Amino acid sequence: MYKVLITTVPFGDKNHLPIELLEAAGIEYLINPIGRKLKEDELAEMITDFDVLIAGTELITDKVMSRANKLKLISRVGVGLDGVDLLAAERRGIQVCYTPEAPAPAVTELTIGLMLSLLRNIHVSNAQLHRGEWQRHFGRRIPEVTIGIIGVGRIGRRVLSRLAGFGTPRVLVNDILPNPKLVPELKLEWVGKDEIYHKADIISLHIPLTPLTKNMIRREQLLMMKSDAMIINASRGGIINEKDLAEVLNSGHLSGAAIDVFEQEPYDGELNKIERCILTSHMGSMSIDCRSRMEIEATEEAVRFLTGKPLQSIVPPSEYEVQRQDL
Repeated sequence: MYKVLITTVPFGDKNHLPIELLEAAGIEYLINPIGRKLKEDELAEMITDFDVLIAGTELITDKVMSRANKLKLISRVGVGLDGVDLLAAERRGIQVCYTPEAPAPAVTELTIGLMLSLLRNIHVSNAQLHRGEWQRHFGRRIPEVTIGIIGVGRIGRRVLSRLAGFGTPRVLVNDILPNPKLVPELKLEWVGKDEIYHKADIISLHIPLTPLTKNMIRREQLLMMKSDAMIINASRGGIINEKDLAEVLNSGHLSGAAIDVFEQEPYDGELNKIERCILTSHMGSMSIDCRSRMEIEATEEAVRFLTGKPLQSIVPPSEYEVQRQDL
């Protein structure tokens, strides 16, 4: 009997179909018994006897794979691949697939929600009123500010489309592949990242974590921004240097930040103490529909593989090339 290790949690909580798919195919499975994101050594110890890994955001390193003598497929619940050593998997004959489209709508909507909360000080007012303090805050509306979007892939494009529904804000956009025809009703301005740092009132990041983007935004970039600017990261932890962000916010620079992803998760750091910094627990994809779709698609790939059918969402060669270039 084939065995599947499911490390991502929660799993099957809101929609039982992923579990039903495994059981209908006669596949034995184990759901992460620790109930949180696994550390490298924990995964290395746990994975030894499994054929397929249905994975979350934990590190799946060469060390982990060296202990996984039976492993032949990693099916990633989600899109980020920074935690997966693709080249080690390739050397060991382990295939990798993922669910790139499934989380995008939910992450998009969380981004818009964070943007609205920052602009209207919803999070600050909420905290104050819970302490018994009544204070009304002036805010800004989306059509009245300059918005900077760095990265216009699956999620960045959707964010731009949603912004168009609020009116016609000025939008500065940066991407390695500029597309002048993207969301024409917004009249996007394609500019360098430094211009976004200098001119945007609110910046949202939608890029993968690679050696080129790790610590891309440090103290230097944060201090380029307007004193009352704001920044959102719902992409990957490690793109913004969290220590630098805390220091800059504590100095009084920037009027707010919203962080959904962290270099080490669960997060416990200086940003916890800063009221005007919204912190959410990597829940961008955690709408019931999108999370269910992610789990179902990843499980379907596992079942296809173990029943001898072709995979449908194999990680493309371009992702392997990104890691190869970083050697």
